[in-house]
Amino acid sequence: MSTTTLDAAGIAQRYIALWNETDAAQRQRMLEAGWSEEARYVDPHMQARGHREISTLVSAVHQRFPGFRFALAGQADAHGDNLRFSWTLGPSGADDLIQGTDFVQVEAGKLRSVTGFLDKVPDGPVD
Repeated sequence: MSTTTLDAAGIAQRYIALWNETDAAQRQRMLEAGWSEEARYVDPHMQARGHREISTLVSAVHQRFPGFRFALAGQADAHGDNLRFSWTLGPSGADDLIQGTDFVQVEAGKLRSVTGFLDKVPDGPVD
């Protein structure tokens, strides 16, 4: 068990900022600063391992949902080296269309594993 207290809010905010980052070079710097080299991401529709695959996955979300923005929903919660938080995704300045909750494992201060769940998805096409 970790003896340090995670900065749940800060980690969640940096995580959301990564998903909102459209510049690949800046996104790479963010991944290097906050994610372990072998970090893993998985949700019901996508999975990736390592900085390059995760960046490619984020880029694909931007292509699929141009102009959409992620935002935190509520407060992040942490215990030990684990945290969870909820988020929304929708067009800038409009109601969200998608909501989810992510569970994160942190190791040596960096994200090691992210497991995402989709809490709200539209019935039909989003774009």
